[in-house]
Amino acid sequence: STNSIFKLKINKMKTQTQIQTLIFSLVLFPTFLLSQNLFDKYEDYSDVSSIVVNQKMFDMLSDIETNDPDAAEFMIQAGKLKNLTVYTSSSTEISSIMSRDVANYVKKFELEELMRIKDGDSNIQFYILEGKDDNHVKELLMFSSGTSNLTSQQSYSINGKKLEFESVLLLLKGDIDLREVSNLTAKLDVPGGDLLKNANKNLTNENYD
Repeated sequence: STNSIFKLKINKMKTQTQIQTLIFSLVLFPTFLLSQNLFDKYEDYSDVSSIVVNQKMFDMLSDIETNDPDAAEFMIQAGKLKNLTVYTSSSTEISSIMSRDVANYVKKFELEELMRIKDGDSNIQFYILEGKDDNHVKELLMFSSGTSNLTSQQSYSINGKKLEFESVLLLLKGDIDLREVSNLTAKLDVPGGDLLKNANKNLTNENYD
């Protein structure tokens, strides 16, 4: 009926508004931010932008009630996450430091290389910590250095300031479904999300070859 369709649209709009409000609160309420990895020092660097989301925020997202299937699936996946950390910088010096730190992190925590992508002048590396099966991992680490065709077309801003970045370091922890991770980061709208989407396509194509 018309009333049912109207109610469904209203519920969907409410859900989208709730999700956006929680994501915006990352900027408005710093108490939700928590560092849980070895890359903490980058938060003190003036030429590095950071986004850090802890488990409490993901739990809040998963508690939102919705009649929208897409939003419901997003919140189910978000509820399985423990931590999301993203660092971006346009400094080549910082990029070199990040590269060394990524190598040390991979070695220390015994992460396995998932894949590498050459994109323009950029090298994109993906590492994982194995999970409960082939489709799930406990950690996903992505590091992109150099100016890629993807990142050169992206535009991100924080508080009205446009960000142009040379490097992206993304670390995701939890029960991560590799088949859904690109959709998850896209909805969160974090830097590096499009890189994950591109990598997911390449990985899917390899599996079907």
